[in-house]
Amino acid sequence: MKFLNILSLAAAVVYAAPAADPAPVELASELEARQLSSTRNDLQNGNSANCPKVILIYARGSTEVGNMGSTAGPALASALESAYRNNIWIQGVGNAYTADLSPTSSPPCPNAAIVSGGYSQGTAVVGNAVSELSSSVQDKVKGVVLFGYTKNLQNLGRIPNFSSTKTKVYCAVGDAVCYGTLFILPAHFFYATDAATTAPIWLRGRIG
Repeated sequence: MKFLNILSLAAAVVYAAPAADPAPVELASELEARQLSSTRNDLQNGNSANCPKVILIYARGSTEVGNMGSTAGPALASALESAYRNNIWIQGVGNAYTADLSPTSSPPCPNAAIVSGGYSQGTAVVGNAVSELSSSVQDKVKGVVLFGYTKNLQNLGRIPNFSSTKTKVYCAVGDAVCYGTLFILPAHFFYATDAATTAPIWLRGRIG
């Protein structure tokens, strides 16, 4: 299922059945192990008995490992999990941006806020998917962060057909992909700090 379907699925999950009781407290060692992982399938494997406050759906760069990548993805996940502990699910998108998700395999979590993010080619995947969502589904997406946005120049620093107030673009000085080229320069690999600091703070503000 493509990234667009995952976002639509997440919104359907949020719209569905009544909220469950909060999840049990997670051990610090278990949380740390999850934060360091390059593959996350919390939405795919989730249980409606442990519905979170937040669902993050993230698209890695096309050549990165796992479905979260090795730079911005894990950094963003780690920062958000430090804030929300066991009250957030992380779903990565990899393997040519596909995932085996279906409404029958995903739990209902009506009160969860959806946020999204992407790095490098993953930003184009996120942007395209979000722009194609219906307005009712877009309403469920609280915020989107894009690191090294490959369509930054083309789309004038925003996601088409999506609120600019819900979009945060990070383009490093010297990152050529943000300025309409496909040249990968060293600056393209320096988004981990933004992903670990300002981006999660901004998303938390959007989530409320």
